[in-house]
Amino acid sequence: MTGQPTAVLQVPDPASIRDNVRTALAEDIGSGDVTAALLPDREDNAYLLCKEDAVVCGRPWFDACHRALDPDVDIQWRVVEGDRVAAGTVLATLHGRARALVSAERTALNFMQTLSGTATTTAAYVAAVAGTGTRILDTRKTIPGLRMAQKYAVRAGGGCNHRMGLFDAVMLKENHVRAAGSIAAAVAAARTRYRALPLIVEVETLQELVEALHAGCDRILVDDFDAPARRDAVRIAASAPFNRRIPLEVSGGVDLAGLRAIAEDGVDFISVGALTKHVRAIDLSMKLGQPPG
Repeated sequence: MTGQPTAVLQVPDPASIRDNVRTALAEDIGSGDVTAALLPDREDNAYLLCKEDAVVCGRPWFDACHRALDPDVDIQWRVVEGDRVAAGTVLATLHGRARALVSAERTALNFMQTLSGTATTTAAYVAAVAGTGTRILDTRKTIPGLRMAQKYAVRAGGGCNHRMGLFDAVMLKENHVRAAGSIAAAVAAARTRYRALPLIVEVETLQELVEALHAGCDRILVDDFDAPARRDAVRIAASAPFNRRIPLEVSGGVDLAGLRAIAEDGVDFISVGALTKHVRAIDLSMKLGQPPG
């Protein structure tokens, strides 16, 4: 995280993608694909079909799965990352060794359907706040081992990334304030030790909000505020002498149905754990042969 979240679609480090793929293929293939071994080892064609409306995400992992087993496989994509597609869309065609195509199929689809699911869900949340100026953030509630991948999928869906982990931003919560004695003391200690890192302060009351505004930080997280308290928080943060210098983030009790109302209260960010935690995979299939039509 660099002060403010960004929605730039930057592909994760290729090494992290290779690590994801290596682990997943080893899990599936083990000592060898005994079913694929029954196929003649000759060249064949295949196609990737999306069977429902979706936002496409996961191409780098799909490609890496197939190239790990057949470096010469030819993959021709008909869509780019972040594209919205309709059910029945052929996303890509492939040409390579039949056994490798079949062995890579499930692992490649697992990545693609999971990341497309995250991107599709994110796009729905982003659409719900369109025109308000509020931006949608993810959280650290990710599938273990797939954080970089899922956060990439959030960006593909038009969302923004919160901190990547426990290392790239300081977030002060109740325990830190209790240990330091006050929000001001906790902020001062954090600034002294981690001058270069963004600082987020979580508050649970309007009084704590005022304390955090006076202490200064990069963002204030208003956690589980009801609607009247949330509106008061926006009003206070916008008034002199604070003048909206510190953006407000809402977290907790957020669902798609109530999202628009929260955004219209004037908050800057809404963080949503469901983007990466409640994953519903997109229905994809890969079949040998030429695509229909």
